[in-house]
Amino acid sequence: MANISRYDPFSLSRIDPFTDLDDFFKGFFVRPALMEGGAQAPLQIKMDVKENDNAYTIHADIPGVKKEDIQVSVDGNQVSISAETRSGKEEKEGEKILRSERYVGKIARSFTLPHEVDDAQCQAKYSDGVLELTLPKKAAASAKKLSIQ
Repeated sequence: MANISRYDPFSLSRIDPFTDLDDFFKGFFVRPALMEGGAQAPLQIKMDVKENDNAYTIHADIPGVKKEDIQVSVDGNQVSISAETRSGKEEKEGEKILRSERYVGKIARSFTLPHEVDDAQCQAKYSDGVLELTLPKKAAASAKKLSIQ
């Protein structure tokens, strides 16, 4: 009869340190780690850009960020959006802190629009994690005909 033995993958007595250790840890660290509670910093700002005859409308997803931590700049036809995320968790027992975890990160995205934007007429709203920008197009300058004297 064959001997049946219980396999223990964490038993170091069965691992040959020169050959089996690489196989033991293969694929062990390849899964992305999430912060406790599922909180994770956004890796990029996802957006929808729509255009009509008069303006561009942009919806940018920036969840978990306060509107005070969002900066938008418009320079001609160049638009830049940046945000700073902060989260923290602290567990206390009496006067002694047992654990403190913090995350601070910054995300940014810039893009160029086909037409210049009238920066005096731009509007921005932030609600439920979505930044909505309304960027009116600058009126095209009409060509001036010069008279030759």
